[in-house]
Amino acid sequence: MREFKSQIGFLTIAQNTTVDYLNLAYHQAKNIKASQSNDQYAVIVDHATLKQVTDRHREVFDHIIELPSDMAKQDSWKLSNEWQVMDLTPFKETIKLESDLLFTDDINHWLHALRLRDVCLSYNCRDYQGHRVTKTAYRKFFGLNDLPDVYNGMMYFRWSQTAVDFFKTAKNIYANWNTIKQELIRCDQDPTTDVVYAITAKIIGVEKCLIPTLDFFNFAHMKPRIHGWSDDQPWTEHVNVEHDGTMIRINNLNQYHPVHYYEKDFIK
Repeated sequence: MREFKSQIGFLTIAQNTTVDYLNLAYHQAKNIKASQSNDQYAVIVDHATLKQVTDRHREVFDHIIELPSDMAKQDSWKLSNEWQVMDLTPFKETIKLESDLLFTDDINHWLHALRLRDVCLSYNCRDYQGHRVTKTAYRKFFGLNDLPDVYNGMMYFRWSQTAVDFFKTAKNIYANWNTIKQELIRCDQDPTTDVVYAITAKIIGVEKCLIPTLDFFNFAHMKPRIHGWSDDQPWTEHVNVEHDGTMIRINNLNQYHPVHYYEKDFIK
């Protein structure tokens, strides 16, 4: 029987490239400590990033886990290690996050709904005004291929056969992408985790992996074109942003959903 360090916690992967993802994870961990009643936090790092961990990081990270096998060593965008979270999480129940996401409120009450599934992917996203966005300029590929509008930015899974099957399937999709993409419409891209998890959900069964009516399990995504802005400028050039404790205000609107700030310099 596998032993877990805690019942539930938050987890991210931080592999430094030209972006200091370790720093993003550090600020995310501090945010979670300030906002969540269940505040255990784990970060998965590669060997090179592990060497950059300092006492400052150790003060806020409850668990620092080194990748036993880096499947993305030659990649500039370290996505092909995502499936390893199932094997490496120290938690029986895990809320997996991308490291550029911040919380503005305690989400502990979400668990009552999330536990209806062994795996629950975030579905659709929000704009900063709180509107649920079901179609974006970035997601035409999803519509063409009839893929569910899921987001890896935030997901829930617990130790279960469904979760084991889910991440094993995702691993196989990454490994066989050159073959799989031949079956997709207008696919000339490398596999993003959103696409891989959307395909995985269709294979496993979308009814096992998401709850489309779960209206609150999503986040404000700050990619510019979601809001009708140009990609030529960062979103922070289009709006006024304030941060007060854990609350983030964008154009004087309090953000009650988590904020996926996307622009990595935002945390500065």
